[in-house]
Amino acid sequence: MKEKLTIVKVGGAVVEDEAQLAQLLKDFSAIEGRKLLVHGGGRKATKVAEALGIESKMVGGRRITDADMLNVVTMVYGGLVNKNLVARLQANGVNALGLTGADMDVIRSHKRPIKDGVDFGYVGDVDKANGQMLSKLIEEGIIPVMAPLTHDGQGNILNTNADTIASETAKALAPFYDVTLIFSFEKKGVLRNPDDDDSVIPIISRADFIKYKTDGTISGGMLPKIENALGAIDSGVSRVIITLATAIDGQSGTIIQQ
Repeated sequence: MKEKLTIVKVGGAVVEDEAQLAQLLKDFSAIEGRKLLVHGGGRKATKVAEALGIESKMVGGRRITDADMLNVVTMVYGGLVNKNLVARLQANGVNALGLTGADMDVIRSHKRPIKDGVDFGYVGDVDKANGQMLSKLIEEGIIPVMAPLTHDGQGNILNTNADTIASETAKALAPFYDVTLIFSFEKKGVLRNPDDDDSVIPIISRADFIKYKTDGTISGGMLPKIENALGAIDSGVSRVIITLATAIDGQSGTIIQQ
């Protein structure tokens, strides 16, 4: 029987909210057994870019990453956000290690090709996550804290969606562990009505997702999140839950299933 591994992905909005973040780190520290944290930080990157006079450009909720913005996200994600989280986890008794995909070659990607006339710049689409290397760290009692940055093996850092990092990491570790993947953010789960915080959809299957996508119930940034969740389930991840950042015990939220 495989040991349990809990992977928690925390979004940028939570990283920016001190109360929610403090509670999440406390709850994450209390999770028993093997665990791994993946973080975003887009809002912080936007603030730092603005302070430096660099314009943030978004298409479909995804950041256009030119050379200047790549410098910003590398500093913010790989440095400011990542190391602050590591330091705070250490204060909670968690022996954390901050990683980008370039560290130990744990996540390699390729530059996203131009599609429909949109050039996302230095944005990476994941080719492979190295579950064996990550599992070696985890078996040594080290808690990886993954930043949303990867590399192409040619010396280039690439900005990569944090939900994708979480999903690909979970898939890579599924052969080694019984993996639960928790996407935590500022809502209680996937909402039937975005204006009603209590309208949580308890279970979403692939068939449900197609229906909700078609009728507009689910749209925007939630679409790639659920696509990543379904991809994880298809690749052997045992459980995927989308829930509130202060509810990462897995007892509430939206369960994603086949």
